[in-house]
Amino acid sequence: MTTVLVTGGAGYIGSHACKVLSQAGFTPVTVDNLSTGWEQAVKFGPFEQGDLQDRVFLDQVFAKHKPVAVMHFAAFSQVGESMSDPGLYWRNNVFGSLTLIEATVAAGCTNFVFSSTCATYGEQDGVALTEESAQYPINAYGASKRAIEDILENFEASHGLQHVIFRYFNVAGADPEGEVGEFHQPETHLIPLVLDAIDGKRDALTIYGTDYETPDGTCIRDYVHVMDLVDAHVLGLNWLIEGKGSAAFNLGTGSGFSVREVIDSSRSITNRDVPIVEGTRRAGDCTKLVSGSAAARDQLGWAPKRSTMEAMVSDAWRWHQNGHYDR
Repeated sequence: MTTVLVTGGAGYIGSHACKVLSQAGFTPVTVDNLSTGWEQAVKFGPFEQGDLQDRVFLDQVFAKHKPVAVMHFAAFSQVGESMSDPGLYWRNNVFGSLTLIEATVAAGCTNFVFSSTCATYGEQDGVALTEESAQYPINAYGASKRAIEDILENFEASHGLQHVIFRYFNVAGADPEGEVGEFHQPETHLIPLVLDAIDGKRDALTIYGTDYETPDGTCIRDYVHVMDLVDAHVLGLNWLIEGKGSAAFNLGTGSGFSVREVIDSSRSITNRDVPIVEGTRRAGDCTKLVSGSAAARDQLGWAPKRSTMEAMVSDAWRWHQNGHYDR
């Protein structure tokens, strides 16, 4: 079987990617330091625990498993934290990725799939963002991901490192079969926060800003189901293996849901009330952020199947009731 190194494979998106990779005939090797991931999520292939900033460790992993490609998810990803402690994000995300990329090319591996973010586009309200949109990140999280994209371009020029970059929007939902799911500590994503409030795990959900210029006054975001997202990553991997060259793709639905629409859907699907508190806007929050994902559909053949609010909330609620990880 063909081996793929999956950094952050013990995390939310990475663990789902490992499942889909294994179903597609690959052997996913998880590399994770468990700072935010969960060892119980590593179910579909070997596990190597270590840090991406440790070059000796990485060289040993490459020599042992001889992967045909790297799928890189590992990163710190909390926007608020990146604004209060930018050095943490530049050190972990950028230096860790640089060390990984250097180890990748040293091992003779030339295929690299990178988990980037729409945060590289910065504040561009009310437009459908495409791969050609200007990139002006406004926080250290987005800036660190943008810097890694530049590093990949440099290493393509110097070492022939072929790469596919995915810039995605709000990831939601869980494995419909319940083997893995979303579990962060602390939790920052809207749907699990709503479900926590429904389930009494928090007193209420805070809505940050109700005076935006949207139909109901709350922010609008583009949500994509995690299973659709990782399907795209496998398509990107095959794109590289087939020698089609480097590319960047946005992943989203092209439409969005407001915070209140997510709350209303969650209330309807769970048949439970959602206690809410209306708060003030947070710094850096755009009114509306949606993706233009035509390139992924037209070039990769990506066709989202579960990126409806009903499916995303239903799958997340099923996991919320039955699944969790423990330290």
